[in-house]
Amino acid sequence: MSKNVLILSGSPRKGGNSDLLCDQFMLGAKEAGNQAEKIFLGDKEINYCIACDTCKRNGNICNQDDDMSEVLDKMIAADVIVMATPVYFYTMDAQMKTLIDRTYSRYMELKNKDFYFLATAAVTRKQALERTIDGFRGFTSVLSGAKEKGIIYGTGAWNIGDIKGSNAMTEAYEMGKAV
Repeated sequence: MSKNVLILSGSPRKGGNSDLLCDQFMLGAKEAGNQAEKIFLGDKEINYCIACDTCKRNGNICNQDDDMSEVLDKMIAADVIVMATPVYFYTMDAQMKTLIDRTYSRYMELKNKDFYFLATAAVTRKQALERTIDGFRGFTSVLSGAKEKGIIYGTGAWNIGDIKGSNAMTEAYEMGKAV
C-alpha cells in the first residue's frame, strides 16, 4: 500500500548535508512506490509562535498569515513525516524548532503518524546528536499514535557535501525504501 511521505528539510542550505539525506530518503520512498514530497523550510515563511492563544479561541486557526497553515495541512494529511535538521550547538536548528512550535494550533490532529529523524553534525560521535533526537521525541511524545520508525545520524559532516559517500546516505535511501 502506497504511503504519503512528507519530508521536512530544516537545513538553511539547499544541498546541505541534512538536505542531501532528505533527497536520498525521498528517492528510496518513491522507488518503493510511495508518494513523497520534500518541503524545504527555508523556502517557506514560517513566523514564530507568539503564544497569543488566538488559535485556541478561534477554532484552532492561527491568526498569522504565513506558509505554516499549508505545511501543517500537509503534515496532517501525511502517513509518514521525516524531520531533518543540521545540529547546531547540540540541538536542532531554528527553522525546525520554529516549525514544531507552530504546530501548536492543530497538533492534536497529527495522529497516527510514523516519524523518521535525520540529523547531521560536524562532530563524529553520534552521542553528540542525542539532544536533538530528544527534542524530536519531546515533540512526538504529545502526538496521539506517533511512532518513531528510524533515526539517521549523519556525523562528520561540516562542509556542504561532506555527507556524500557516507553510510548515512545509504541508510537514508534504504530507510526511505522500507517506509
